[in-house]
Amino acid sequence: MKRWLAVAILGLSLIGVTQAAIDTYEFADEAERTRFRQLTQELRCPKCQNQDIADSNAPIATDLRREIFRMLGEGQSNEQIVEFMVDRYGEFVRYKPALNARTLLLWYGPAGLLVGGFVLLGVIVLRHRSKKTSGGSGLSTDEQQRLDALLKQAPLDKKEQ
Repeated sequence: MKRWLAVAILGLSLIGVTQAAIDTYEFADEAERTRFRQLTQELRCPKCQNQDIADSNAPIATDLRREIFRMLGEGQSNEQIVEFMVDRYGEFVRYKPALNARTLLLWYGPAGLLVGGFVLLGVIVLRHRSKKTSGGSGLSTDEQQRLDALLKQAPLDKKEQ
């Protein structure tokens, strides 16, 4: 009885695996297969967001792979296919967005923040060094004169003892 129960549970758990769809496409040549693989790896799945459409199991990714295969069969270039996807799903569908006025901050923002951080660090270090070399005591002139007078008196007190 226990064996039958184990077999039934195993059979029910494998139902989901047997339902998984596997894309099988017949390509004219190896170059077309390479183009398909390259395109599906450089386009992001609109649903999964951090997966390319080659690795995503989402239904929309399956539709996009089918659409790319259809467009390759029609003889469209990679640029035409990518532009079609960008027109349809926005710039987000690209892993590497095009360099234009709207994406300048995306491309150069991290470098600008890094340079700004180094400049700020340099200013802090220079201010700290200038405080050390300018006496470093931070005392006013009156306070400095009183300190000098006290220091001159201190050795006399030691000699008297």
